[in-house]
Amino acid sequence: MSETPSPGAPETPGAAGFDDMTRDIAEVPAVEVIVTVAVNLMSAAAVKLGLTEEGDKYKDLDEARKLVHALAGLLDASATEISSFHAAPLRDGLKSLQLAFREASLVPDEPGQGPGEKYTGAVYGR
Repeated sequence: MSETPSPGAPETPGAAGFDDMTRDIAEVPAVEVIVTVAVNLMSAAAVKLGLTEEGDKYKDLDEARKLVHALAGLLDASATEISSFHAAPLRDGLKSLQLAFREASLVPDEPGQGPGEKYTGAVYGR
């Protein structure tokens, strides 16, 4: 059974306190936070699309759809906030995920109805 440290007790070495984490995140530029979240969404979507070494082990197209849609929404909403230096590769990654989703679907969505296409428009072949 783990015990909760009493107030004023010394912290475990290596464990970041709330104040330390708040201070750390305060120093991170918004663009970096947005890009990090986008990359995490991309990575999770790739896993759910079965694009990793494990292949189909974690494949779940319903979950992938949600992640790709969220990524498209984030990129659409932040387009004017992040530079094209950051946005261009993220858009390319999004398109690759959208195409992978379309290829993985047994019954493909109509053009413009795939994940994230509400924000990007219809996605066609490479």
